[in-house]
Amino acid sequence: MAVNPYEAMVVYSLKGGEEALAGLKERFQTLIEQNGALAEVKEWGKRFLKYPINKETEGYYVLYLFTAEPEFPEEFNRIASITDGVLRVLVTRQPE
Repeated sequence: MAVNPYEAMVVYSLKGGEEALAGLKERFQTLIEQNGALAEVKEWGKRFLKYPINKETEGYYVLYLFTAEPEFPEEFNRIASITDGVLRVLVTRQPE
């Protein structure tokens, strides 16, 4: 089956503190490694949000670059969307 390049931008909540943030970053990195090949993790760090999400004005941005089969990004998005501590997630396919 075809393997495609993707990037996933995840905005984590800062409510839980450093320990919770580290756990979430590790959890999603492991999820990608189990279902594809992680190329790079770029931590953009703490940034102000354009508009409040769940009454939060700041989030921690992490960009994951990976390759995976076409079914995985939808599953990644589903898991991230139902995980406490994730404010937003966007998975996009990259050009070859």
